[in-house]
Amino acid sequence: DQLDALIISHAHIDHAGFVPYLYKMGYRGPLYTTEPTRDLMTLLQFDYIDVLVKENKEPPYSEKDVKEMLKHVITREYREVTDIAPDMKLTFHNAAHILGSASVHLHIGEGGHNLVESGDIKYGFTRLFDNIDTRYPRIETLIIESTYGSKKEPWPPRQEVEERLIQMIKETLAREGNALIPVFSVGRAQEIILIIEEYYRRGRLPADARVYIDGLTKEASAIHTAYPEFLRQGVERRILTNDSPFTSDLFQVVDWKERDKIINEKNSIIIASSGMLTGGPSLYYFQKMAERMENSLIFVGYQGEGSMGRRIQSGLASLPIMENGKTKELKINMKVETLEGLSGHSDRTELTNYIRSLNPKPKRILVDHGEKTVAIDFAKYLSNRFRINTTAPRNLDSVRLK
Repeated sequence: DQLDALIISHAHIDHAGFVPYLYKMGYRGPLYTTEPTRDLMTLLQFDYIDVLVKENKEPPYSEKDVKEMLKHVITREYREVTDIAPDMKLTFHNAAHILGSASVHLHIGEGGHNLVESGDIKYGFTRLFDNIDTRYPRIETLIIESTYGSKKEPWPPRQEVEERLIQMIKETLAREGNALIPVFSVGRAQEIILIIEEYYRRGRLPADARVYIDGLTKEASAIHTAYPEFLRQGVERRILTNDSPFTSDLFQVVDWKERDKIINEKNSIIIASSGMLTGGPSLYYFQKMAERMENSLIFVGYQGEGSMGRRIQSGLASLPIMENGKTKELKINMKVETLEGLSGHSDRTELTNYIRSLNPKPKRILVDHGEKTVAIDFAKYLSNRFRINTTAPRNLDSVRLK
């Protein structure tokens, strides 16, 4: 009851997943976001409830609470200024991370303070979005994400990364294996779809290649198709001329009953959520495919600390799983590959270039959204690099803006 408003930068579950709980607890104020974020976060929240129910766990909120949240959503376009409190104006700017993602500019008081919260950002080329916004009226304080803030070496050129992905897939198909690509259903899935569709059209993938989509990706891609104006001009044009890459005949949407058949027929490319193998169809495919050496597991996105994906990425050789009510040791014999440079986040070089390109420059930087040691290290790096007061607040720390 002390909150004036909520602002959601983008739809990913680590940013919007807990919002309905506030409405369950009695909050009835406005929630500001972009139109695509409203639709995507609702999709992910309903899925979150569904997953927990299937696992016989108690969700922290119900579908009723999600619907209550929707009654209070106020959508705004990029660069549209809105009064959200007597002394605060809000403006969203393109963050180029996922569909509808925004950096948040807050004009506080009568010009007393200007805050930019970057949200998750991509300062670099993507097939999905136009370049990120870097021009603001004023910035006193910048809050910046640091997911890949520890990455000292810049990612390889995008063309090289895409070529490597196609090469990995072709090598797997040549072994008569299946390539499993775990993806976040919002963002990475659509980026991978655009790459594979482009190379297939150019004859760079076998003509008989079969590409399967499993999980929430179909619904998320449909929402992308509904908001072509938020996408890069070439993709927008294709959607508006009924040639959407997301609905290409190349991609086959999977019914869960078909999964075992797909695994056994070989020579398949499987794009499935979740992106960190923490659940969903990607985990099912992994457990069924892991022991066969001809198969490949290709990581194309961030693997969070403690996730199954991170453990496998770090060299896990086997793990216990339940099969027919009994515990079995699953040997990981499939080829495990990590492809850096396709993330919707920025590496250290891109984050640094983003700050360098900001106009005007911030007077203070707060580093968040990264593993604890990464955020602290990145804050020290920025402080030395730009001679700007930079800190990495801990959880529950409060910071006085002025």
